[in-house]
Amino acid sequence: MSVSTRIAVIAVGDPSRHDAGVGGAVLSRLREYALKRPFPPGTVLAECDLDPGRLIRLWDGTELTVVLEAVHPHPSHPGRIHRLEWDPSRPTRSGTLLPRGLGEAVEVAYELDRLPARLVVYAVDTADTSLGPGLSPSVGAAVDMLVARVEDEIVRHRTAAARGATDPATA
Repeated sequence: MSVSTRIAVIAVGDPSRHDAGVGGAVLSRLREYALKRPFPPGTVLAECDLDPGRLIRLWDGTELTVVLEAVHPHPSHPGRIHRLEWDPSRPTRSGTLLPRGLGEAVEVAYELDRLPARLVVYAVDTADTSLGPGLSPSVGAAVDMLVARVEDEIVRHRTAAARGATDPATA
């Protein structure tokens, strides 16, 4: 049985600012893995700035969108991964760690009825966002774990879609 899905994995951040490029590093690794184990048809891997319009265009019409982002909470534990999932009936989650642009995109998309069916955000605490290439050791160590988590989100989504379930947690 073939299951048709549309999935977007979107990295936001600035790779020229050390740890702010963690999402791009995860996408690079996912692209490498996809050469051996292709993703389901309709899966898009994209990088984007935090412009709400561009984000909405990338996730519009998707069944699953995974956003990868670097965050700067206080106190920070560099390399710590946060998983946030939106309830589609509520436009925002107060007190989240997300940058202003992503929160704005969610609010605008909610008003326009352009939120993805499922929106999952993986945010990573940063150590260094100064100008320069490469990730700090603690954030770099989180890349493989993030790759595994994104792949797991896709597998759970596909399993739920194949079963006709609306909640991937029950798959």
